Amino acid sequence: MARKKVNLAWIANDSTRRATFKKRKKGLMKKVSELATLCNVKACMIIYGPQEQQPEVWPSAQEAARLLERFKNMPEMEKCRKMMDQEGFLRQRAAKLQEQLRRQERDNRELEVSLLMHQAVAGRSLYDVNIEDATSLAWMVDAKLKSVQDRINQQTTQLALRSAAEASATAQVTAKNPMEMAMDSLQRQNWLLDAMHPSENVIFGGGGGEEIMPIPCVEHNSSWLDLYFPFN
Repeated sequence: MARKKVNLAWIANDSTRRATFKKRKKGLMKKVSELATLCNVKACMIIYGPQEQQPEVWPSAQEAARLLERFKNMPEMEKCRKMMDQEGFLRQRAAKLQEQLRRQERDNRELEVSLLMHQAVAGRSLYDVNIEDATSLAWMVDAKLKSVQDRINQQTTQLALRSAAEASATAQVTAKNPMEMAMDSLQRQNWLLDAMHPSENVIFGGGGGEEIMPIPCVEHNSSWLDLYFPFN
């Protein structure tokens, strides 16, 4: 189960504040240790407790002093690149909250105009609408019409592309070279002659397949037929 959001404010109750400090300090120390181990970075932590005489240091006072000395020897631009004091943090926080407020006001305004549009479609008179609401309503109607027109254009384009693809596939299936078309025509003629005069056709065989040629027997002499149909 997710933990509920904590209100970031000073805890007035003394016992609750001390318990929270102890718990969060332990968790923070664990996070710093995990960061140093997982990412292989140098880190230290110094915490001054309100009821403690000496600060608590991690991982040790010597290691923390060495890291702080290294930090002080860094160039000023590199050292202050991502540094933020309390005032800067509060300014950044205030700017984010103002942006959230503006976004929420814009969403509320869109909902109000959308409600007005639905009421107008239902038959409400717009004579009592002020100029600001009327302008916003006109802008929303134009945006809705543009969205509908874009949707229609998209569907039309998809339908045209689908029709073109189907036509291309049909053309590829039906398209044949001249030799194939000639053979198909000849086979159709042979089938037609077989159906009309089955006894007047001569079969020529050769290779793996047989081809029926429409050659009537009356057009050839018997000596020619003896080569293929010997009666002896």
